[in-house]
Amino acid sequence: MRTRLLAISLLALGLPGIAAAQDRPDETTVEDIVVLGTPLREQVETFADTVVAPPHGRGPARWSARSGICVGVVNLQREAAQAMADRVSEVALELGLPIGEPGCSPNVLIIATDDAPTLTAALVERSPNAFKPPYSGSSRSRLQLRRFIESDAPVRWWHVSLPVNSETGGIAVRIPGYPPPTTGTMASRLTTVIENDLRRAYVIIDIDQAEGITFQQLADYVAMVAFAQIDPDADLSGFPTILNVFDNPTIAFGLTDWDQAYLGSLYGAELNQRNPNAQSGAVAALMFRERNRDAAEAAAEEDADPPE
Repeated sequence: MRTRLLAISLLALGLPGIAAAQDRPDETTVEDIVVLGTPLREQVETFADTVVAPPHGRGPARWSARSGICVGVVNLQREAAQAMADRVSEVALELGLPIGEPGCSPNVLIIATDDAPTLTAALVERSPNAFKPPYSGSSRSRLQLRRFIESDAPVRWWHVSLPVNSETGGIAVRIPGYPPPTTGTMASRLTTVIENDLRRAYVIIDIDQAEGITFQQLADYVAMVAFAQIDPDADLSGFPTILNVFDNPTIAFGLTDWDQAYLGSLYGAELNQRNPNAQSGAVAALMFRERNRDAAEAAAEEDADPPE
């Protein structure tokens, strides 16, 4: 798989560079964590409500097949950067998203550094509108942007989204210098033709703090936060997700079945409800059906196996 590596030098960023790639381990499977005593539906609904962090008043955004994915990786050795870009692109393909041709302009930008707060502050100061465009529904609040800059997490991320008309793909909010927003024909009191498309994702890795996990774990963690608006402050303890890997490096060696079910449901659910909470509920409902079906199939296979 050929994926463009973004040609941005560290000198252009005005920061010193590092380069340390970890070997990718053999594929390993770990068992999902079970949240004891909690019904599956409640587990799924709690996770879906807790993990998502769209802009205020908006439902969850996702990447659209209209725009596709172009991954750029900065400040890793070439081989490691290519492996990171390939893995993130592989997850995109699994979600049904097209991958940009070589030379495409990156909309998923992954940057490694040994001084994430300084780098993040410099990027936001240099291009504030890139992180918080001047239109409704583009990103989380200024307070959240400040927390993004000042975070001490091993990985931090920021998404920019755009409300669009699902029928036409046209912009559905007022933006200075653009034509008035388009209207649709299928709206009702309960449904809407407006959907929220992800347009950019910034993922910044603090290499020093990322020590202790494998390259595969890191790449899958990055993919998870690139394709969903994950709340960096969410308490996800007890859930079988790669998002807990920095607290417990043995929890998973890549995206878990739970992670894949959430991402698949986010990209498979029909998000045409006017109420943003109902959109998150639609994701949870689809995830519950998928997990419940998988559990039933696993139980049937176990019953079919003859005793030893």
